[in-house]
Amino acid sequence: MKLFAMLGAITMALGVILGAFGSHGLKERLSADMLAVYQTGVQYQIYHALGLLLVAALMVPYPNATGLRTGGWILLAGIILFSGSLYLLALTGWRFFGPITPVGGVCFIVGWLWIFWAMLKEM
Repeated sequence: MKLFAMLGAITMALGVILGAFGSHGLKERLSADMLAVYQTGVQYQIYHALGLLLVAALMVPYPNATGLRTGGWILLAGIILFSGSLYLLALTGWRFFGPITPVGGVCFIVGWLWIFWAMLKEM
């Protein structure tokens, strides 16, 4: 529980930092399209950081729901792959990172479904 609260908090803080950096530090350096790509990474990082905090909160009343942990790890992988690839694509312009983004998106979907399944088993 504590680990996912910490992971959620740090990824949220990094999302805010990266968002501010994008808005203030990259505005003049990136094209409007690449800035939008970067901001999409920030947006999804923050959404899923909240998901990690939700996993931590759900682990309090459901400490034996091991699927919650798995779902949380998959969400974290999604943050790294989806948001990370968008940051790298926007900052470097290397199209190599583009195909990694959908893998992160799949991690988000699978992570949320895993959490759903863990909660369904607790009914």
